[in-house]
Amino acid sequence: MARRTKRLWTDEEKRSICFQTTAPGVSVAQVARRYAVNANLIFKWLRDPRFAPDPASALPRPEEARFLPVEIVAETRSTVAAPAAENHIEIELAGGHRMRISGGYDPEALARLIRGLSV
Repeated sequence: MARRTKRLWTDEEKRSICFQTTAPGVSVAQVARRYAVNANLIFKWLRDPRFAPDPASALPRPEEARFLPVEIVAETRSTVAAPAAENHIEIELAGGHRMRISGGYDPEALARLIRGLSV
């Protein structure tokens, strides 16, 4: 029977392996299989501050929930603009996002919303 030898990982290898777990859509189990190690060993390294990836260096995940800035202003009385002839507006924003507005709307509020989303 062949004798198993214990694999010794350098600190840099451990940091590199731990950093790979921060990639979007990648699980610890996938990284563990890639390097033929037990996932529990990687979880142990992730708890060690020497090897844990720096949260600032990780790329933000696009599907992650984020807070958007909101400004609360005093309500002002303004005349409601007449809706468009077809009663809806469709606006395509950068990044492939699409906004549809149906019914009556305040053009100034809509302009503020678009400016806020395009930042």
